[in-house]
Amino acid sequence: MTTQPANPLATIAGPAPSGASIIAALKEAKIGTVLSVPDIVTSAGLLFPIADDNSFRLIRVCKEDEAVGISAGLSYSAERTILLIQYTGLLDSINAVRAVAVGYKLPIVFIVGLLEKEPGVPPKKSALYGIRIVEPILDAMGIEHHLIETQADVVRIRPAIEAAYASSRPTVLLIGQRPLVS
Repeated sequence: MTTQPANPLATIAGPAPSGASIIAALKEAKIGTVLSVPDIVTSAGLLFPIADDNSFRLIRVCKEDEAVGISAGLSYSAERTILLIQYTGLLDSINAVRAVAVGYKLPIVFIVGLLEKEPGVPPKKSALYGIRIVEPILDAMGIEHHLIETQADVVRIRPAIEAAYASSRPTVLLIGQRPLVS
């Protein structure tokens, strides 16, 4: 007897990304500063190891829109940054993203944890409303975005960051599964 999964879309194409490989990609892309509001999806695999890594300057902020402003300022001094946040914080800071990142065409790069996203389910097909609207909002704003859900997706990180800085445009890397602790 075979049983159908509760959600037929929930098939994982591969293992979750490793935090170490994501961090290596950030280093290859010459990221120097990480601005963070703690996110349960990325804390163990990314935030905690980044906090212990002297290759990065970690700035913990109170609100995501504050991180957008700090990243904008640092971009004028050729400092490469990422914002490590949760999707709810991205949605909360959307006006700052619109006004600063999009309006001034700045290379602000976000790593956004998709809390409780179903593995293997495209964000637009998620049962969770908040996750389902993230990509359409980014599309409407003309913001490049990439889903990083499996280890195979990690190869997209460095080129996405390089493209953001080459074109001076914001980019969002959506983390679909908790990065594995290495």
